[in-house]
Amino acid sequence: MQKRVEDILLVSTFYDAFIFEQDGRLTEQIFGEYEQLNLSTAPHITSVPTGRDAINKLKEQSFDLVITMMRIGEVGPFQLAKETKKLYPNLPVLLLLNVASDYVIWENNPEGKKYIDDVFLWNGDTKLFLAMVKNVEDKMNVEFDTALGLVRVILIVEDSVHYYSLFLPSLYSVIMNQTQKLIEEEVSDINKQLRMRIRPKVLLAHSYDEAMEIYNKYQEYFLCVISDVRYKIGEEIDPRAGIKLIQNIKATNNDLPIILQSSEAENEILAKELGVHFLNKNSKHLFSDLRKYMVYNLGFGNFVFRDKNGNVIDEAANIVEFEEKILKIPEESLIFHSRFNHFSNWLIAHGEVQIAKKIRPLKVEDFASRQDLREFLYQVFRTVRIEKNKGKIINFDAASLSEMNQIIRLTDGSLGGKGRGLAFLNALLCTMDYENKFENVAIALPSTAIIGTAEFDQFVDNNDILQKIAGKKDEEIDKIFISGKLSDQLIKRLEIYLDVIKYPIAVRSSSLLEDSQAQPLAGVYRTFMLPNNHPDKEIRLRQLTDAIKLVFSSVYLSDARTFLESLNFKAEEEKMAVIIQETVGSIQGDHYYYPHISGVAQSYNFYPMAHMKHTDGIANIALGLGKSVVEGKLNFRFCPRYPETDVLTPEEMLRSSQKKFFALDLSKNDFDLTKGEEITLENLSIKDADEQGTLKYIASVWDYENNRLTDNLEAKGLKVITFSSILKYNYFPLAKIISELLEIGEIALGIPVEIEFAVNLNVTSSYNNKPTFYILQIRPLSVNVDAYRIDTSQLIKEELLMYTEHGMGNGIINDLTDIIYLDPSKFDKTRTQEMQEEIEKFNNKMAERGKRYILIGPGRWGSRDRFLGIPVRWPQINRAKVILETGLPDFIVEASQGTHFFHNLVAMNIGYFTIPYISQTDFVDMDWLLKQPISERGDFFVHLEFSKPLIVRMDGKTGLAVIHK
Repeated sequence: MQKRVEDILLVSTFYDAFIFEQDGRLTEQIFGEYEQLNLSTAPHITSVPTGRDAINKLKEQSFDLVITMMRIGEVGPFQLAKETKKLYPNLPVLLLLNVASDYVIWENNPEGKKYIDDVFLWNGDTKLFLAMVKNVEDKMNVEFDTALGLVRVILIVEDSVHYYSLFLPSLYSVIMNQTQKLIEEEVSDINKQLRMRIRPKVLLAHSYDEAMEIYNKYQEYFLCVISDVRYKIGEEIDPRAGIKLIQNIKATNNDLPIILQSSEAENEILAKELGVHFLNKNSKHLFSDLRKYMVYNLGFGNFVFRDKNGNVIDEAANIVEFEEKILKIPEESLIFHSRFNHFSNWLIAHGEVQIAKKIRPLKVEDFASRQDLREFLYQVFRTVRIEKNKGKIINFDAASLSEMNQIIRLTDGSLGGKGRGLAFLNALLCTMDYENKFENVAIALPSTAIIGTAEFDQFVDNNDILQKIAGKKDEEIDKIFISGKLSDQLIKRLEIYLDVIKYPIAVRSSSLLEDSQAQPLAGVYRTFMLPNNHPDKEIRLRQLTDAIKLVFSSVYLSDARTFLESLNFKAEEEKMAVIIQETVGSIQGDHYYYPHISGVAQSYNFYPMAHMKHTDGIANIALGLGKSVVEGKLNFRFCPRYPETDVLTPEEMLRSSQKKFFALDLSKNDFDLTKGEEITLENLSIKDADEQGTLKYIASVWDYENNRLTDNLEAKGLKVITFSSILKYNYFPLAKIISELLEIGEIALGIPVEIEFAVNLNVTSSYNNKPTFYILQIRPLSVNVDAYRIDTSQLIKEELLMYTEHGMGNGIINDLTDIIYLDPSKFDKTRTQEMQEEIEKFNNKMAERGKRYILIGPGRWGSRDRFLGIPVRWPQINRAKVILETGLPDFIVEASQGTHFFHNLVAMNIGYFTIPYISQTDFVDMDWLLKQPISERGDFFVHLEFSKPLIVRMDGKTGLAVIHK
C-alpha cells in the first residue's frame, strides 16, 4: 500500500477512547500485522474529548484519519467535519454512532453529511474500529494498487449502518485470516510483503449510483460483489436495486462471483435465477456462511546466560523467565554479565529502557555481597514488571496471575461489557494512585483473568453448537455445552491458573452487550461461585470448565433469547467473554466464605428524600455475597453523601432489615453446576453470622424495653443489620470511598454510573495487612433529565389515574391502550409464584399482538424474594412500558435501586412508579380502575383495553409522574 493511516485523531469521551484501545487492542492488532510483514511503524491514536479540542489539535498536528463520536461538546461532529475539510479537504472523517437512534440525526442533516466520508454504528465489538481504519486505507490506495499491483477489489453495497457495521469486520476478518495463511506459507520476506500488498481492497457503497461508479472504474480488478436488494437509485429507494445492479454487472462480466444478501427469504429464488449466491441476513449462520463462501470461492533474541569462558548455561526468553533464572545461575555468570553490561544491553533491545537505566551505572563493587547483587537484580526486574503492568490488561503470564490490580487476558477477543468497565476503572484508579488514598485501607481490584470472546466464537464453531441446539430446551442446551470442548490453549492456561490460584473464585459473564448504556443486560447471564478447594486438581479443572461452558450457554437460553429479541438483537450478534475473579471474602465458622459487606451504589438517586438531591447518589449494602442486593432481597440503603442520616425510622429498619445472607459453602467441593448458580451457596441466618463473629461492626441491637436501636452489642435483644459502626462512627470509610468512586466514575464516563463492590474487614497479607475495599464492577446508568417538565398547577386530580412523586422516567408515552393490574382482593403474598406464571401468560399474549401495556401490582417487582413481591424475571413482563408498584396493608416494600432488574428498567427508559400505601400526595385511583369494562380476567390479574390511549407523563428532574384517564 502506498498510503497508510499512521496517525488517528479520535474525538470521544475518555471512556470510549479507553475501550477502543484497551478492549479491542487496536494498536496491538495492527502492530501484529506490521510485525508479521516487517513493515513500518503502526498507527498512533491521539484522543481528545471535544470537537473544539479536535480543531485545535488539527491546527498543530497532521493526521491521516479523524474518527468522531456524536456527542463531543459544543462543536458537534458536523461542524467539526466542516472545519476539518476546510483545513484539509482530503482528510477522511468518519462518524461513529453510539446508539442506533442517533442515525436519525445523521439522516436529517443533509448539509452536514457531505463533510463526513462515512458513518458507522458501535456494536460492542472493537474489531469494527479496525475495519473502519482498513476501509479508509483501501479507499486511499485502491487506485494506485490496482493500477500498479493488480490488486483485487471486493465491492459491498449496503445502506443499513447497523448491518454493515456488523458485516464489514467479519469480512475483513475472513480476508485477513486467509491472507495470513498465505503469508505463513511463504519463506521469503519479499514474498511475505508481496502477499500482504496484494490483499483485496474492500470498497463500501450505499447506493446503486455509487456502486456503478466504483464498478465502472475498477471492473477489471473486481474479485467479488456483495449486494443488498433494496437501496437508493438516484434519490428514491428501489426495492429491486440490487437485482438491477447484478444484471448490469453480469452483462459485462458473467463469471464474476456475486453474493445477493437480503432479510427476505423469498429473494433466494431471484438469486438462483440470476445465478448468484444468496445469504439470508436473518440466518443464525450468516457470518459462518460468508466465511465458507469466501474460502471456497475466492487465497529479535533470548538472554543467554554464559560462564566466563562463554559457555552457555541457560536462556531467558522474557523478563518473567529472567526473574526465575537470575536466582539460580552461578555467581561466575552473574559477575561476568554484570561487568560487561549484558543485562542492560538485553533490556534495551527489548524496549525496557527504564530498567536498563537503573542497572547500567551500577558496578559489582557497589554491593556488599554477590547475593545482594542477585537480590537487587531480581527485585528491580520484578518491581518494574509489576508497576509496568499495573492497571493494564496483560497477556497470559503465570507470574502475574495472583497480582492485584492487573487483568490477565487468557484468550484473545473483546473483554465484553463487564470486562471493559473493570479494565477502564482499574486503569483510571491506578493512574490516580487511588489505592494509596486511604492510609489504613487497601483499595483493589480482585485478581482477575478474562477469557476473550474469541474463545466463545471458536467453541461455538468447533462444537457445531448452533446446529445441535436448534429447537432444544434449556436443560438440553446446557448438556450440549457441557459436552463441548474448549480450546487446548485455554485448557493448558487454566491448568496453570489452578496451580497458582487456590482460593475461591467467581466465574462471571461479560457479554458484548452486557452493562452497556444502549443495551441493558444486567443479571440476564450467569455467575458461578466455586470453592476451588477439591484435593483433586482435575476435578477443580472440570468444575471451572463446566462453569465457563454454562456461562457460554446462557447466551442461548430462553430468557436471554427473549431479552435479546425485545432489544431487536439476534443471539448470533451476541458474544460472550468470561471473567474469572477472586471471590471477595474470608473463611467464617467452619466452612463458610463471604465478605462482611457487599453492595451496589449509584451516582444518581431516583428517589431522594428530605434534603438529599438526585445527584447525591444512593447505596444498597448487605452482609455476605452480593446476591442479596442485586436480586432485590432485604438490604440496607443509605446516601453516601449523608451516611449518618437514616433513610428509615427505627421501626421500619427493624422490619425491613436483612434477615438472611448468602455465603459460599466450602464443604461443597463436588457438585453439579447444571443444577443452578446457587448449588455452591448457602442461605444463612443473621444468627449464624453472629455465632461466626462477623457482626461486630455491622449490627445494632433492638432494645425492646425502650423501642429503639442501640449500638451496644452486649445488650440483650435482636441483632439488626445497620452497619452503624461503619456509617456513623467511620470504623471503615465506606461512604467516603463510595462517594469518591462514584464521582470519579461519572466524570470519566460522562454519565451517571453504578458500581458493585465488596469489603473484607479482616486484615490480609495479600493487601498490605489492611482491611480492603474491592471494586467489582462499573457500568453506565442511563439518566435523562433534560427534556420534559410537568406543571402541577395544571393538573386536575379527578382526571388522573395515578399521581406520584416517586417516579422514574422522562417524557411522554401516548400510545398505551392496555392496563394489566393485579386485583387487590386476590393478592396473597404466599402465592406470588402463581402470580408470576399468570402474568407471563398475559405478557406473551401482548407480545403476540405487538402491544405494550401498563402493569400495576403490589410490592417489589423483579425481586427474587417471593415475599417482597412477585418474583418475575424481566422476559416475563418485557412488554410492559410502564410499571406501577403499589403498597398494601401489611405489605409495604421500598423500591430497590440496586438490583439488576432495576438497572434494566433504567437503561430501557421504562416508566417505573411507586405508590406508598400511606401517602399524603401519591395515589392510584383503584376505585375507577375496578369499574372499567374487563377484557380478560385471570385468577389474579385483570386486563383492561381502552379505545383511546392513556397519557403517561414523566418529569425526570423531579420524579413527578402522572397517568391521565
